[in-house]
Amino acid sequence: MMRQYREAKAACGDALLLFRMGDFYELFHDDARTAARLLGLALTSRDKGENATPMAGFPHHQLESYLGKLVSLGVRVAICEQMEDPRLAKGLVKREVTRVVTPGTLTDDALLDPRESNYLAAVIGGGDKEQASVGLAWVELSTGRFHAAVFAREKLADQLARIDAAECLVDEQSELLPANRNGPLAGQASLPIRGAPVAADRNVCPAKTLYTRRPTWAFSLQTATQALTKQFGTATLEGFGFDNERDALALRAAGAILDYLAETQKTSLAHLDRLLPYYTGTTLEIDESTRRSLEISRTMRDGRREGSLLAVLDRTTTAMGSRHLADWVANPLVNLTEIDERLDAVAELVADGRMADELREKLRGIYDIQRLLARITTGRASPRDLAHLGQTLSALPAVKAKMTGRNSVLLSRLEAEVDLCPEIRARLESALVDNCPLQSREGGMIRAGFNADLDNLHELAAGGKQWIARYQADESARTGISTLKVGFNKVFGYYIEVTHTHGHKIPENYTRKQTVKNAERYITPELKEYEERVLTADERSKELEYELFVQLRDFVAAHAKRLQATAHALAQLDVLAALADLARARNYCRPKLVEGPTLTIRDGRHPVLDSLMPEGSFVPNDTEAAADGLILLITGPNMAGKSTYIRQVALVSLLAQIGSFVPAKEATLGLCDRIFARVGASDELSRGQSTFMVEMTETARILNTATARSLVILDEIGRGTSTYDGVSLAWAVVEFLHDRIACRTLFATHYHELTDLAKTLGSVRNLNVAVREWEDQVVFLHKIIEGAADKSYGIHVARLAGVPREVNERAKQILAQLEQEHLGEDDRPKLARRGKTRRVGDLQLTLFAVEEHLVVKQLRELNVNELSPLAALQVLEQMQAELKSLQQ
Repeated sequence: MMRQYREAKAACGDALLLFRMGDFYELFHDDARTAARLLGLALTSRDKGENATPMAGFPHHQLESYLGKLVSLGVRVAICEQMEDPRLAKGLVKREVTRVVTPGTLTDDALLDPRESNYLAAVIGGGDKEQASVGLAWVELSTGRFHAAVFAREKLADQLARIDAAECLVDEQSELLPANRNGPLAGQASLPIRGAPVAADRNVCPAKTLYTRRPTWAFSLQTATQALTKQFGTATLEGFGFDNERDALALRAAGAILDYLAETQKTSLAHLDRLLPYYTGTTLEIDESTRRSLEISRTMRDGRREGSLLAVLDRTTTAMGSRHLADWVANPLVNLTEIDERLDAVAELVADGRMADELREKLRGIYDIQRLLARITTGRASPRDLAHLGQTLSALPAVKAKMTGRNSVLLSRLEAEVDLCPEIRARLESALVDNCPLQSREGGMIRAGFNADLDNLHELAAGGKQWIARYQADESARTGISTLKVGFNKVFGYYIEVTHTHGHKIPENYTRKQTVKNAERYITPELKEYEERVLTADERSKELEYELFVQLRDFVAAHAKRLQATAHALAQLDVLAALADLARARNYCRPKLVEGPTLTIRDGRHPVLDSLMPEGSFVPNDTEAAADGLILLITGPNMAGKSTYIRQVALVSLLAQIGSFVPAKEATLGLCDRIFARVGASDELSRGQSTFMVEMTETARILNTATARSLVILDEIGRGTSTYDGVSLAWAVVEFLHDRIACRTLFATHYHELTDLAKTLGSVRNLNVAVREWEDQVVFLHKIIEGAADKSYGIHVARLAGVPREVNERAKQILAQLEQEHLGEDDRPKLARRGKTRRVGDLQLTLFAVEEHLVVKQLRELNVNELSPLAALQVLEQMQAELKSLQQ
């Protein structure tokens, strides 16, 4: 057995091997030590002393629980199963590694979040001629979605963030492979490597991604092309939109994925029936930093889905719809026709709320067809999976009926794509019982009347007890032994028991088999013959049921493409109905999308905060960005709502381009090709980057890649360095955005000096957050108004945050002293020109207003033309004396 274990261990490499032994999964040697540490299992040993073999294990029925824990830690797990019934095996039970489970290859419902896609990705860098490019492929094994594309190398981190893969394959010799756990991927990310279950920094790449080394040959173009064409049954890949020369890197990455799946799954991958190209120009580009800053799918604080934009939008009723919505949110559209098709569909569902509600109710009866099909085609489906598919098909006519006669192009198209698959439904309903078991080899799943041979076996197995009772009565009457009993045990099978009192009445055809206290046990030829038929009937019926189940599973798998198309249509219907439900519940409006750089929002709201706050408490705001004000500079105190305001504008634009209604009374939006958001600051110490370095890197990306069609959101640029440096950089950034890019920009800042840009740059407008003061108290109105703010109210905010009173009081004294030193009476009229004159203490300190020296003032007022040479020397002497006296 241990020789068999070593062979299995050699076949699965560095994966932890779960070795099935009877009712337990066992681990040995280093695997046992690792599992004991990670899972809290007891570490024992076979033998003692020098030959002791460390071992650990758990009952077979706890496999899913422990498997989930190991995979969540980034551990590869190989499962070695018993391939034959131990009762029938001659000698050692045959065992094989049936699959290797990794984070990117999960198909079990218990190990997957039904709302989220679980991608396996592969990345390969270009050679000498392709240094600037990378190939990226990604597949969701649980649904069969398979994509590939070639990207510019600097876009890799953004694409990995968009996909959010659970596992990524990397060529072991590629420069993209980190040299250690925290090595950089394309200079962009700190990544965990297989065998090192260390979470990556969510600020640079998906925290759950595990990076796995693969041999270089797995990424070869020849190997990839052969594997892909064989998988899809085609001579070339041109029919899928791929060219061997142009898309070589993408195909190499896709081939590496197929090779890995063949190695780990050891089963059919028939549900992977096509490879889809991904085109960046068809979707709105959102970089990694922006996804994080806007909290599109996960929050910045803890990386959770709850509290994100996606969580607010997700009112879907099916798991397929939830995943499809996430895909829409990750990939907003840029094609106006496609967006309007979605908006037309949502509008129709909003207008007919009753029909939409009924449709959503019908969709609740739909199971996850995509993941059911994945398990069916890979041979891992349970009888209950097939039953759930049958129940889903029985619910489709009602769904299709609700969609009949719709006006929108998209709804009509989706209704046509819903295939009722009547022959599949009929086969499943006639074959399976209503409450199917989970196990396929235990029987009890095939309905009576489906197969005559099976019915006969069931009748025989069920009728055995009746025959035995009748046989006992007949024998008791024939022999005159009133106490005669027919019993059963595993040693002798059926037997006749007669007490010693009636021993003289034993017939000649009785053969004695056992003596027990006060009785003898006998068998008869007739009893043994029937025993054989009865005992084997149950086993034969289970075998026949399993054969019928496999035939049924294969029948469904043969129609996988039809079912996948139906699943895709149902997922879209679910998303559209969910968006309509959200629009009606939250009073969203239909946005108007146009080609120009327009940005007009009336009473816009932040979709997440608006849903979390009490009804009606969120303060809506208008936004207007046009040719005379493409750049909006927003000033005002912390906690007043600047960041919320600029974020909500970005989220409203994003929502519009996925085809959703938006939280506003009215919105006219120009299509964006990219959305950039630089919000917040964080150190990346593992890469030796400070807050300011991160800030400048992200700002540089915006300035280098934004276009006139982009939407840029900037919050507090320059605050990570000294004040003078920060103001200078922020000033220069605004000028660059204005003069070189001319895109819609919302720039929130505490640098009030920047408000002077509105005087020299024609497309800059000043906005500020309204504040009211009352008896040394500050009330934030959260309303955006025209004009520039003149105070930051930092000390008031500190008080609200709980800073001790003595600190606040001392801060007031220091502020008053600084203001008095920098703002004299002569300066007040000059600074007050931004607004009406206030007290000196009310004025925001300006870095560009330096208190004028007395000597400088005298020089300015001096009329040189009226001075003789002697008088000029006297004045100069006087000024020199004044300077010396001041220095003393």
